[in-house]
Amino acid sequence: MLEILEALLYSTLDAAPALIFATLGGVLSERAGVVNVGVEGQMRAGAFVAAVAALSMPTPLGVVVGMLAGAGLASIHGYLSIRWRSDQVVSGMAINLVALAGGTFVLEALYSPNGTPPIAQLPRWHLPLIEAVPFLRALSDHSGLTYLALVLPLAFHAVLNHTAIGLRLRAVGEKPHAVATLGLSVPGLRWGAVLGGGLLAGLGGAVLSTAVLDRFEQHTPAGLGFMALAAMVFGRWTPLGAFGAASFFAFGNALRIGLASSAPHILEVIPQGFLLALPYVLTLLLLTVQGQRSSAPAALGTPYEQESR
Repeated sequence: MLEILEALLYSTLDAAPALIFATLGGVLSERAGVVNVGVEGQMRAGAFVAAVAALSMPTPLGVVVGMLAGAGLASIHGYLSIRWRSDQVVSGMAINLVALAGGTFVLEALYSPNGTPPIAQLPRWHLPLIEAVPFLRALSDHSGLTYLALVLPLAFHAVLNHTAIGLRLRAVGEKPHAVATLGLSVPGLRWGAVLGGGLLAGLGGAVLSTAVLDRFEQHTPAGLGFMALAAMVFGRWTPLGAFGAASFFAFGNALRIGLASSAPHILEVIPQGFLLALPYVLTLLLLTVQGQRSSAPAALGTPYEQESR
């Protein structure tokens, strides 16, 4: 039993960073009042560009390029939703469709329909003090981004709740006109949040292709961006709540992999399709439990118009 729990913890820690980064990106953007449905597309862009870049440069630099790709798509979303006050949900879905179609086209044109050539994975960190300790050794042998994903929510919580810039970001998502009366730029704060969210979503995608896999595959990120949005909602738009929900969804994915590998006979009882859908079923169940309770920022999705003050 201990070995099974250890394997589940190890798999969860491998699967969680992509979701955590993308969820925090969503929290950052939506706390500032800009709906970011385009997380899925930003993750896809980050995963693809990071894998392609890693073919010709060190993989850590490829991750940085992937983050910039996510921010690039986020800038389009920001331009449409902040500058032109477009419908933010429609803009985000358009970003997803462009990333899906564009990524597929470029992938097939340059490489193959299945994916890019293999790349060097990010180096994994070994923790000598716990590698010989049962169960705890599951905390070792992960990429540095895994450990970053474990501490970043705490840093986000501190920034949003205990710093001036964090309070301004929260205020611009609640009462943007009040923020404007203080002489602060509402569009500037929202632009910063949207681009920061794009960087994090791109990082989440880059994790998939450089740490979880060793390439970009056709279906990446396979709906993880939408799962990240669900984790954000269930976490009530807070960094720590979103972290907990994302970790739970990652555990569901690890459980699916563990059941299929350690108990193959279960496929005779439970269809494989159900196991593949398990993380998404857990997502729907949690959102159902959430019900109508919502802690969304008051100005979320509402374009800021200075003349309407």
